Amino acid sequence: MSDIYISWPRYHETIEYLAAKIYQSQWEFNQIVCLARGGVRVGDILARIFSKHLAILATSSYGGIEGKKRGNIKMAKNLTMTTDSLGSHILLVDDLVDSGISIKNSIAWLQNNYSQEIQEVKTAVLWYKACSIFEPDYYVDYLLNNPWVHQPFEVYEQMDPADLTVVKTGKSN
Repeated sequence: MSDIYISWPRYHETIEYLAAKIYQSQWEFNQIVCLARGGVRVGDILARIFSKHLAILATSSYGGIEGKKRGNIKMAKNLTMTTDSLGSHILLVDDLVDSGISIKNSIAWLQNNYSQEIQEVKTAVLWYKACSIFEPDYYVDYLLNNPWVHQPFEVYEQMDPADLTVVKTGKSN
C-alpha cells in the first residue's frame, strides 16, 4: 500500500472540488450530516458554502499506533444538531471511503433513527478507495491502489500539549 500526503492547500482545494461536483449535479438537499471525526472539517466547509445546517454523527473505527488499525465500528447514540428536526434530503459527508463499512452503517443508523423524516440520503467524500464495498454519490479522487491518505491535521495526533510552541516559550504571536 502506498501513501499520499495531503497539504492544507490541497485539502481545501479538494473540498472545493467536491462542493463544485455537488453543485453541478443540481441535487437539492436541506441538511448535511457529517461523520466525526474525519468528516467534520469537510462538513463544516460544505455547510458554509451551501448555507445548510450541519449535524454530526460521531463514529470511530480506527485506533492503535498511528490510527491505522481498524476495529469494530462504534457509533454515537445520538445525532448532534441545532435544528428541531432532521432534513428530508440528507447529504452524508465523510473525508474518505476506505472499506465502506462506516458509511454504510451510518446510512442504516440514520434510516433506523430518522426514517419518518428522511426521504433521500446521498453521500459525499473527498477520496474513494477501490477496496471499498460502497460507492459514494459524490467524490473527488478515486484511489485505485488504495493508498493510505495522510491528511494535514494528522500532525496533531502525535502532538502532546507540552509540544506546543506557546507552552515552550510562554509567548503567543
